[in-house]
Amino acid sequence: MKQTIIVLEDDPDISNLIRYHLHQAGFGVHVCASGDKVLGQARERTPALFLLDIMVPDTNGLDVCRRIRESKDLARFPVIFLTAKSSEEDKVRGLELGADDYISKPFSPRELVARIRAVLRRFEQPLTTTITTPDFELDSDSVTLTVHGKLTEVTATEFRLLHFLASHPGKVFTRDQVLDAVWRETSFVTPRSVDVYVRRLREKIETNPEEPRYLKTVRGAGYKFEAAK
Repeated sequence: MKQTIIVLEDDPDISNLIRYHLHQAGFGVHVCASGDKVLGQARERTPALFLLDIMVPDTNGLDVCRRIRESKDLARFPVIFLTAKSSEEDKVRGLELGADDYISKPFSPRELVARIRAVLRRFEQPLTTTITTPDFELDSDSVTLTVHGKLTEVTATEFRLLHFLASHPGKVFTRDQVLDAVWRETSFVTPRSVDVYVRRLREKIETNPEEPRYLKTVRGAGYKFEAAK
């Protein structure tokens, strides 16, 4: 069965270009010209990935990404922004909303297909260990995070980052080492991106994100996961 990519793009020429190359690469494609239609389409056909422009009519791509990440049914699926908004500030904002990659226009169709495949490969690699602490549990079978007994929405990238650090308690990792382990081929992600994701995770698992119990910053080095005592 073909994996379906749901595309948010209102320019007919660009959407036709995307559709052609993704079809050639073996993907199913459904294009929405308006942000308001994306979530409805996603519930009719399970997506492998969302490819979102930002500047579109009605609900923009940033708001669509936010709504995806707030949805119990859709939060686990990867999101890539494909947009002319290409400043560092735009990219960080996309990350803060839970994007998994960010491609700037104009773009190479071959690179677009390669980046989509890279993100999907990352999500398809299974994690086999379930991690339990006094405050939260990472269930690798369902790719879910439960905090104090309550299911907490988490993106697949957030899950993999927390799982990676928690699988090596006490070991300090530089930001570059974290990038290599969690993001691999995704090229737009920078060491600053790791900080954004760690902050997002602290807000979900820490009682006091300003004084974290688990996700510790090692000044001048990077991050480590502190096992509960």
